[in-house]
Amino acid sequence: MSADARPKIEVVAGVVWRDGRFLAVERPKGKAMAGLWEFPGGKIEPGETAEAALVRELAEELGVTALKVAFWKEKTHAYSALRVRLHFFHVHAFAGTLRPLEGQRMIWLSPGEAPGLPFLEADQDIVQELMTDQLG
Repeated sequence: MSADARPKIEVVAGVVWRDGRFLAVERPKGKAMAGLWEFPGGKIEPGETAEAALVRELAEELGVTALKVAFWKEKTHAYSALRVRLHFFHVHAFAGTLRPLEGQRMIWLSPGEAPGLPFLEADQDIVQELMTDQLG
């Protein structure tokens, strides 16, 4: 399948911070790429802004309301069956108690600890960049 023929989806991801650590979630059984770790988020719905999608996804997946959100970067990644355009945001404040509403495992990581987990292919350079930013 050529790159142009692959479906393209728009996705948001939140780098949710607390006390110098960020939240990683494991994709649960039954989802594509189950067992890999990622930043929480999901698909942008038609007519929805990326920021609104992130706020909605964090509420649906984790039961929290994002309060302080800042756009960070955008990137495109091609998997064998589809292409994703990811919109990354830093989330520096949220209200509520984090709960794994989709049965996912969650862990708080310092940027230096993150490379030890198997992250989604599309997130691996983001993990490296967070680590580099911390060291730099």
